[in-house]
Amino acid sequence: MQPGNMAYDRAITVFSPDGRLFQVEYAREAVKRGTTTVGLKFKDGVVLIVDKRVTSRLVEPDAIEKIFALDDYIGCATSGLVADARVLVDRARLEAQINKITYNENILVETLVKKICDYKQTYTQYGGVRPFGTALLVAGVDPLGLHLYETDPSGAMMAYKATSIGSGRNIVLEIFEEKYKDNMTQAAAIKLGLEALQAAAEEKLSTTSVEIAMVKKEVKFHTLPKKEVGRYLEKVLKE
Repeated sequence: MQPGNMAYDRAITVFSPDGRLFQVEYAREAVKRGTTTVGLKFKDGVVLIVDKRVTSRLVEPDAIEKIFALDDYIGCATSGLVADARVLVDRARLEAQINKITYNENILVETLVKKICDYKQTYTQYGGVRPFGTALLVAGVDPLGLHLYETDPSGAMMAYKATSIGSGRNIVLEIFEEKYKDNMTQAAAIKLGLEALQAAAEEKLSTTSVEIAMVKKEVKFHTLPKKEVGRYLEKVLKE
């Protein structure tokens, strides 16, 4: 940090002369240090794949939560500070339930993502708080179609066909730019996602470190069993 910038480094409510909020930028750095997470749309659904990065054989892999269900047909994967992510997940679930009770229907994916981002944005505007140090990939299906959104610590949101968050983002996006195609099959999308995740990973992927979840038209958001994950991984690692 340059000495001249220190005064603008102290509080979230102070812009630097060049229009930057340093605390928001630091929150983005927390996301970049998180585990790599990928999301892809395929022909009739959306898949999320995470590398849980199990650092010790003493850790119970199931205790590491990176994928969460938000509503029947909406789920998310996180990168960054997991504790911050849990707060946002609880907020999103509350918003989804309020919508269901009020209107007797599932919330639209874009509506829910905007509510999450509005909540994140408030934490960039008031003194005494800090931004959420986490990004979410939100996958969902609603009457308007298939959706994959990325949310930023600043409260920004962007829709993607395929994207990534976390430490390996740049490597994954290079592979997606080259190989991703519209209307891929489910198997092809998972295979591409695992290939990209393996390219970004420091170690060989395994069923204990990889988690896959998906949502499809008429199929609620769910996590795939380890045996099924193992079959997909085996095909990728053989090549």
